[in-house]
Amino acid sequence: MNRVKINRNIKTGSTFLFFLLYINTLVAQPTSSIIEKVADNIIENTSYKIVNKKTKELYSNSHNLPLSPDYKVESPYNQWEYWNGVLAIAMIRLSEVTGDMKYQQYALNNYKFIFDNLEYFGKQYEANYKWTSFHQYFRLSKLDDCGAMAAGLCDVWQYDKDIRYMPYLDRAANYILNDEKRLDDSTFVRDFPREMTLWADDLYMSVPFLARMYKITNDFKYLDIAITQIKNFRKYLYNENNGLYYHCWYNDNQQNGVAHWGRCNGWVIMAEVELLKLMPEEHPDKKKIIEILEDQIIGISRHQDYTGMWHQLINRADSYLESSATAMFVYGIATAVNNGWIDPSYASIAQNGWDGLCKKITETGEVEDICVGTGIKDNIRFYYDRPAKLNDIHGLGAVILAGSEIYLMEKLLKEQ
Repeated sequence: MNRVKINRNIKTGSTFLFFLLYINTLVAQPTSSIIEKVADNIIENTSYKIVNKKTKELYSNSHNLPLSPDYKVESPYNQWEYWNGVLAIAMIRLSEVTGDMKYQQYALNNYKFIFDNLEYFGKQYEANYKWTSFHQYFRLSKLDDCGAMAAGLCDVWQYDKDIRYMPYLDRAANYILNDEKRLDDSTFVRDFPREMTLWADDLYMSVPFLARMYKITNDFKYLDIAITQIKNFRKYLYNENNGLYYHCWYNDNQQNGVAHWGRCNGWVIMAEVELLKLMPEEHPDKKKIIEILEDQIIGISRHQDYTGMWHQLINRADSYLESSATAMFVYGIATAVNNGWIDPSYASIAQNGWDGLCKKITETGEVEDICVGTGIKDNIRFYYDRPAKLNDIHGLGAVILAGSEIYLMEKLLKEQ
């Protein structure tokens, strides 16, 4: 729904009652219809077109287009960006739990569109055109360039064995295993904002893909490095005093950054459950990873708002209620309950979070109050001031994943 402003001068109880009934009706909608509304809105706004930025002409593909920086992929949902990897995983999961295959097909179509047009945009990239579409596919110099999109491609590959896909998966895996920057103990780091900075975000930008490569190849080297990242990120970023993860850790001064940012904690919990889903039951480290996950769930549960949402800065109640982090926490907790890793009593935390999140979803399937892309700064105000936008693409995949696991959790709990 669109944010509703209540007139402070309302005198009549009937108007206020109507408002309450309106809110309750939205929350009472079946979970499947709410998730599908979000997913359908994305599908409707995915064009699979190339646009000439100067003339605004649209083309169904890049075949026979002259080489020019004016041609770009039109829809943000068709770009090679990490959030679309999350979205592909979410769409496939939605099909798995609801049985409606159009969402799985959406993910397959998206990667096909990208690979069908790589040749043209590769020429743009080689010509050094600025910000060519799919430039991160060609650049491959950080985890953001490959991890989430490669994880999504792994899921697509399970249903579409296009011969173009596996060579890219091997290329991305080789980069992460051999070329990604890391500390002496193999923890992944970036050279921004300082040399050898550990970002919490990078746990998701690596672990889900590595876990999937283990599943595809049965090669334990992928599983081993994924487990190492979970343990080491906990070592560097976890605050034992409040159960929350810091956004970063600086190698130069051996100190954490300033913020317990919501979405970075969300990336952590999502990475943990994505690994656990694919770890063998008998693996000696599985119990330890579950303990790490449960510790985080306990930590975030202590900071859940009365509305069910979580704040932009988890431990700062004066920061705004933020939708992407809430969705990620709901997904992580519900997945843990559904797989029997934690006690079913935790389900209420996820359910309350989902109820709060539903109030942020409009009648047309757009999601309110998603924080925009966020880097790292040393002042806490930076995080307070990050804009929260309507339907920002950074949170949409997480919302669909959250709803999918809540849908499954509701079914499982009814059967007990």
